[in-house]
Amino acid sequence: MRSFIISIPFVLSFIINSSAQSKRSTTIKTEALVPKFNLPELLISENGSQINTKETWEQIRRPEILELFTNQVYGKVPGKLTFHKAVVLDYSEVALGNKAIRKQVALHFEKGSKSIEMIVLMYLPKGVKNAPVFLGYNFSGNHAVHADPAILISGKTVAQLSPNELARLKPDSRGKRNSRWQADKIVAAGYGLVTVDYGDVDPDKNDFSDGIHALFYEENQTNPEPHQWGSLAAWAWGMSRVMDYFETETLVDENSVILFGHSRLGKTALWAGASDSRFSIVISNNSGCGGAALSRRRFGEKVSDINTNFPHWFAKNFHQYNENELALPIDQHMLIALIAPRPVYVASASLDPWADPNGEFLSTKAATSVYELYGKKGIEVDRQPAVNTPIHNTIGYHLREGKHNVTAYDWDQYIQFSNLHLN
Repeated sequence: MRSFIISIPFVLSFIINSSAQSKRSTTIKTEALVPKFNLPELLISENGSQINTKETWEQIRRPEILELFTNQVYGKVPGKLTFHKAVVLDYSEVALGNKAIRKQVALHFEKGSKSIEMIVLMYLPKGVKNAPVFLGYNFSGNHAVHADPAILISGKTVAQLSPNELARLKPDSRGKRNSRWQADKIVAAGYGLVTVDYGDVDPDKNDFSDGIHALFYEENQTNPEPHQWGSLAAWAWGMSRVMDYFETETLVDENSVILFGHSRLGKTALWAGASDSRFSIVISNNSGCGGAALSRRRFGEKVSDINTNFPHWFAKNFHQYNENELALPIDQHMLIALIAPRPVYVASASLDPWADPNGEFLSTKAATSVYELYGKKGIEVDRQPAVNTPIHNTIGYHLREGKHNVTAYDWDQYIQFSNLHLN
């Protein structure tokens, strides 16, 4: 197999203040520690044939790559299931200072004697018929997204919460993540915001007994098989089930759904976007290892780090690549390429070396050749752009000043990018 060679001169630029030259020198020295490596060929099929049209990409190479990611990295979903019923818990046409419709819906899933519920919080701009929406998981419960006192906590009022739910969801955290979600800004731009607590689908712990996995087990099964889904694939599955709901929801334009995720949920967004072509745009914010960053760079968080610290996130098959990234038949640029020709945006932060910002940029650059098969523009520069200098082609990218987070600057870029591609 021929290889695409990544050379070291792609240098991460932490040019932030008057000490920029010193910081750049430090970055160059650090970047020099990255081992030399070859990326797996994106446009050479497993039988050695050249992929040079969008038809051969879709018919031959894309299915090969998708199967490898499914079986070796994220894991296969062992069956099909959509929501059993959707129950409207709350509806208001005077939310966010009379600028939005608020709707809260419980999606109920059943299989055998087991069930889970996903609570979907929606803010939709008033006066916009069939609104385009940003869809994403939150980490701390829907009530943390905005200070709106009407947001239910896990679908309940505070008085209805069990002691365990009170401890996990912390009702006093209402609105604590408002800056990360920018609901008012999003609605003012003409978009809806739809969010779900990721713990509704699969609690983020190394235990596969109390989330969606248990609904799919065979008799006497207690854990997924080595090739079956970890938590990331379960969360991706959940985003697709919200898409199922959107196809029944007249307030939402199901053809204009922008899938967003930060950190581990940025990894989730990329895999969901690669697995389900119904998402119109995919946005990955600071997703790092197992998300947008190239595994072979071994910079920041490595495959062994993520599989040791979070052994439940990926399929068990992925663990065989701990300290063995060169044996991977794929790398993360190929994950981004699976989303083509739909727009995809990858964002990094200058003070987030654990997520390897330059590795995230290089993935977008290496994925560009597939977008070019469709006549789309990807990343046309060879070096990572300076801080706060976004690229808005069909592949978007920016390196934001600051730490591992989601900021108003990020949302400004995502809204502008979506405006460009959704008119």
